[in-house]
Amino acid sequence: MARPSSPPAARATAIPRFAQERQREIAQTLRESGRVEVAALAAHYDVSEDTIRRDLRLLASHGLVQKTHGGAVALHAAVIPAAERAGVRAQAKRAIAQAGAAHVRPHQTLFIDGGTTTHALAQELRAAGAPRPLTVVTTSLDVATALLDDRQVHLVLAGGAWMPESRIFEGAQALATLRAHRADIAFLGACALHRRMGITANEAGDMALKRAMIDGAAQRIVLSDASKLDAVAPHAVCALAEIDRVISDAAPAWLRKQVTVEVV
Repeated sequence: MARPSSPPAARATAIPRFAQERQREIAQTLRESGRVEVAALAAHYDVSEDTIRRDLRLLASHGLVQKTHGGAVALHAAVIPAAERAGVRAQAKRAIAQAGAAHVRPHQTLFIDGGTTTHALAQELRAAGAPRPLTVVTTSLDVATALLDDRQVHLVLAGGAWMPESRIFEGAQALATLRAHRADIAFLGACALHRRMGITANEAGDMALKRAMIDGAAQRIVLSDASKLDAVAPHAVCALAEIDRVISDAAPAWLRKQVTVEVV
């Protein structure tokens, strides 16, 4: 899959001269890679960042994109399969995961949510020198797989109905497992974070799992790259006031006013 911020240079034989042509190319890039960045597009098309922002506002008015901090995402981007999302903003996700892992101490119990950034956290936690022992309770098959060979990690996989798109287990059985545990930290992924709508999820089942982790954890940390900021998904998870910390590669003023933000 093409990198999210890559301009469509490989596809185009010439830089479009007219706004409509440029907007069509931007829309095509969004369909292929899920995300674009204002600065990269402005450099590619040799126009101002304000011009690109106007292009994105027009595409948003047509229901094609969701504007975000520094760019835009296709409206379907948050629900593309996890295997395709893994390579999107991989460097940012790894930096976020490293910052998250720095909050973990030996003998803690962790809830770890599903998603590519939380999977990156699990990979950090299996590295040499990571805190041990740990108890990890997760609904994510990828998180569990990353940690299953470590004898100093007591792993609890909350099984239930398998959701192949998000690679998690959900439903009554998974919820019962989460509710039977208490955690020092819940590491949550986020489909979207919004200044007024708080944290939202694309699916009702995922929303219920996140809510159970929030209810059962002493500390709640959201791991989110910038593409999820200032966006809204259909199912309400919680207000930002219920979150102790957001770790991200961006920190818009509206987010800093409502929650502690750790920028990587």
